[in-house]
Amino acid sequence: MRHRYLSSIASVLAVAGVFALAAERAVAQTAKVAAATAKSWTQPKTPWGDPDLQGTWTSDDCIGTPLSRPVNLGDRLYYTEDELADREKQLERQQQNDLQETVAPDHGVGTGPPGHWGERARRPCRQTSLVVDPPDGRVPNTTADARLRPVPEGAGNNAPKADSWEDFSYYIRCITRGVPGSIFPVIYGNGQQIVQGHGYVTIMQEMVHEARVIPLDGRPHASTRVRSYMGDPRGHWEGDTLVVETTNFLGNRTGIVGNGGGMPTSESMTTIERFTRVGPNEMRYEITIDDPKTWVKPFKVGFPLTQEPGYRNFEYACHEGNYAMFDSLSGARALEKKAAAAKAAGK
Repeated sequence: MRHRYLSSIASVLAVAGVFALAAERAVAQTAKVAAATAKSWTQPKTPWGDPDLQGTWTSDDCIGTPLSRPVNLGDRLYYTEDELADREKQLERQQQNDLQETVAPDHGVGTGPPGHWGERARRPCRQTSLVVDPPDGRVPNTTADARLRPVPEGAGNNAPKADSWEDFSYYIRCITRGVPGSIFPVIYGNGQQIVQGHGYVTIMQEMVHEARVIPLDGRPHASTRVRSYMGDPRGHWEGDTLVVETTNFLGNRTGIVGNGGGMPTSESMTTIERFTRVGPNEMRYEITIDDPKTWVKPFKVGFPLTQEPGYRNFEYACHEGNYAMFDSLSGARALEKKAAAAKAAGK
């Protein structure tokens, strides 16, 4: 029996080895095919001759990638192959968990939707941070004046006062997420639909439904007296790369963390974005953020945008279902009433 058992184990290990070798060869073959496809791929053009960037793109693959790199990773922008393999296993486990139709008996009950309602990365993000420059992958230090700015509730401050609706972030109020906050990957709603026409590029973003209309005809920026949440964009082509410079932001409205959270930026901020299609289903996105009133030096964020089969923008009915605002404000008033009653009763 023992010899038969050992023989069975040896057979299983042999078969596993064959499958492992086959898997390695399959991965290598897939990589070669992808490389060959990218090498043979040619940037398509619109009927009027501009590089064609149209379609719906998503930053889902970098969901969970930190904006600033962990200090222990130093100047290392990319994970090793072993680290990526571990992350691939984590995604596989998450996908298996998402298939479960019921929660475990000892699972805590929350007020939010089931975890599997969120969007997931489809493959591991190779980057250790979204910040790609400076080399340490970290957002530069803030200025002394910036550190005095109040951070709206819901934009990084987890203790909302709820004295009025103005205490909440512009995202929580369903108004805007700003330019960086609208494209940086978050837990869902990362769709970016690009539509092109003669002399214009329009980017329609799924969450909050921002629509950025970008003229390409070389016109100057609007007067600095004209400002908006999403600024005043102007675009041009550098080869196959769409370059978009945006100025004229409203100050102290949104930050650069996902969904426009974090420390609000100033009216002096300028962003320069670069959209470069590098394959049939991948685009490289970069944004340089320069706000001398907020950070001591400019910095650059970059990550891939991909097209996935069947991916499209969905309705984002924010105001219609925004019970959080009503409940937060009414709840705060109820607590105040209770505290006042207790004080009157001498408790």
